[in-house]
Amino acid sequence: MSGRKETVLDLAKFVDKGVQVKLTGGRQVVGTLKGYDQLLNLVLDEAVEHLRDADDPLKTTDHKRSLGLIVCRGTAVMLVAPTDGTDEISNPFVQPDGA
Repeated sequence: MSGRKETVLDLAKFVDKGVQVKLTGGRQVVGTLKGYDQLLNLVLDEAVEHLRDADDPLKTTDHKRSLGLIVCRGTAVMLVAPTDGTDEISNPFVQPDGA
């Protein structure tokens, strides 16, 4: 067993590619991953935040806010996912009105 600590997440394959990052508190940011470190601090370029609904903070709206070059603190990162190869689908568990 080596003394070197390895990360569970290999972010090297996502450098210079689009990623979606979900942060604690519900913020959601999409941008190009430019760098990272062992503490999961992320540098994103051309970052865009998807704003949440004022009435329901669990829902995101179509409104966006351009952030540019940002650093996401590793302690706040909950999820990192590639933007390529993902599609949004309708929720199959939502009951239609009147059912």
